[in-house]
Amino acid sequence: MYSLTDQVRRCSRSVGGQIAEAWAKRRYVKHFVSKLTDADAEQNETQHWIETASDCNYLNANETTALLRRCEEIGRLLGGMMEKADQFCSENLNVIRDEAAEFFSMVIRDGDQ
Repeated sequence: MYSLTDQVRRCSRSVGGQIAEAWAKRRYVKHFVSKLTDADAEQNETQHWIETASDCNYLNANETTALLRRCEEIGRLLGGMMEKADQFCSENLNVIRDEAAEFFSMVIRDGDQ
């Protein structure tokens, strides 16, 4: 049971890690899609281990269904991102897409407290 729990944790956490790597590689559409494909593979592995946990009676039917639905939704979202990868990727990542944040600095002079 503990080994199975560890496996589910590792592959499910890897989904987010692969998405983060994809985002870092979004300059190149093919690399972006490759990393998202890896994330989807980890999501599929997570489904497998959830089904295994269910077969071992570690999860009841409701828990299994709820977890598998979440995995399937993540798979659909990843599939959508892969299909529309060009909308996420850009040749020029130096372009600021959001409005610049307003920052202020406080100057402390000698003797000021």
